Amino acid sequence: MALSIKPIGDRVVVEAAPVETKTASGIYIPETAQEKPSQGTIVAVGSGKPEEPLTVQVGDKVLYGKYAGTEINYEGKEYLIMRESDIYAVL
Repeated sequence: MALSIKPIGDRVVVEAAPVETKTASGIYIPETAQEKPSQGTIVAVGSGKPEEPLTVQVGDKVLYGKYAGTEINYEGKEYLIMRESDIYAVL
């Protein structure tokens, strides 16, 4: 995906996974009870710090903190901009 946002330093842009609207047993979750997703796909990466290159790359599926990053709306899609240190794991 060619995203024209270029994060600076050790920041990455993440597209959050869609919110679960139904449980595994088939029960629909009301919008007020839905939790924010804590996983997504990296769509853009910064250049990193000179002494610490980034360990993630575009296309990686990652887990991050529930309240990590800053939400932005760009060209009709929602993204999160966060530091690489806010990412817990690569799936």
